[in-house]
Amino acid sequence: MTADQLKDLITAGLPCEHIALEGDGRHWFATIVSTSFEGQRPLGRQRMVYATLGNRIATDEVHALSMKTFTPAEWAAAQA
Repeated sequence: MTADQLKDLITAGLPCEHIALEGDGRHWFATIVSTSFEGQRPLGRQRMVYATLGNRIATDEVHALSMKTFTPAEWAAAQA
């Protein structure tokens, strides 16, 4: 899996204002900013992202995905 493929999967299922991915094809780290995260706890946000991957985690196509998730306001504050 390439970074572009993973980005396409995530953005197809979750509106993202910003997404950055780093990884080696199986192990990934993502920074994701979405208005959909508003009112969600960190675990709920992670579940939302994992849901965009379907069975790709179970089939080991994506072995691991670590992430930092932000609302747009949280992202703006983190960048200040």
